[in-house]
Amino acid sequence: MVNIYHENDGDLNVLKGKTIAIVGYGNQGRAQALNLRDSGLNVIVGNRDDDYKSIAQEDEFETFSIQEAVKEADVVFILIPDEIMQDVFESSIKPNLTENDAIVFASGYNVGFDLLNLPENIDILLLAPRMIGVGVREKYLDGEGFFSFIAVHQDHSNNALQIILALSKGVGTLKKGAIEVTFKMEAELDLFNEQGFGPAFGRVLLSAIHTLIDAGYPPEAVLVEMYMSGEMSYTYQAMAKVGLVKQVNFHSQTSQYGSMSRGIRFRKLPLKPKMEEILEEIQSGEFTKEWEKSLTKLKFKLIKFFATKQKINRIENEVRESLGLKEYDVYEGEPPTEEEMKELKEISEELKVFEKYYK
Repeated sequence: MVNIYHENDGDLNVLKGKTIAIVGYGNQGRAQALNLRDSGLNVIVGNRDDDYKSIAQEDEFETFSIQEAVKEADVVFILIPDEIMQDVFESSIKPNLTENDAIVFASGYNVGFDLLNLPENIDILLLAPRMIGVGVREKYLDGEGFFSFIAVHQDHSNNALQIILALSKGVGTLKKGAIEVTFKMEAELDLFNEQGFGPAFGRVLLSAIHTLIDAGYPPEAVLVEMYMSGEMSYTYQAMAKVGLVKQVNFHSQTSQYGSMSRGIRFRKLPLKPKMEEILEEIQSGEFTKEWEKSLTKLKFKLIKFFATKQKINRIENEVRESLGLKEYDVYEGEPPTEEEMKELKEISEELKVFEKYYK
């Protein structure tokens, strides 16, 4: 039985007299800081001197360096990217923690896969919203709330569950529901969604697009029909609201019959074995070991460069121009240098496969 917590399970009085530091005032950091403050809690911000710190000051938060904020706080929300977490934790956070402090992560990755050297005299907690930062703020303001995963990894104070439930109430997630998992479970679910479901869905979408374009349909009409209209987002919202199958009632009977009768033909696609393989790589830590290698970061740069050269990018750019839509270059990457290519000799054959795949 999984534990699911709601509004009556959290008591803000548990945090009375405590100072909460938000380390990292980005998308999630700003939303959670504002929600906690609006719930009547004492919140400060720790951030390096950049635009995000300026935004925190404009939002009228007392701001500090990361080191100073950790020293001042009893509860520290660590809301910085996973890829810099280890360095920042060792240099700026860990040395400034004191006994019975609590640290709160928004992702289970670094703790779940034992990438951090954690102190034994503090509480180690997880509060991972299943919602982007702007949604965390919006759903707090409209009183609807949002789902989160929570966990207690280490309970030094003997009060860790009460603390995380109070924080969950303050941030606004208990109005919808907080589901208790482990750090590793949260990380595995997140990674599988990105690696198992996302790429499979992407291949289906690309196959559909190319099938229609190859059959002579205008690319503009195809891309608008498949995703540019935004209709699919409403379908996903309906799935979340009433259910995966029940949402079909929002579509015409022609649509319902066509999708159900033809959907049977896709039942035996060999997706599950591939998904099970990916999940095993995640659970065993094989993916984490691969990603943590310095060479992998270089490999990633090259794979991402090939990804920007896919045929669909060219088609989409032409369609956007034809429809008068704004063009974005956020995914454009610089070609790998000759020096980087030499460094990648040991994985050159694997990268040839990527290059061929993305052409």
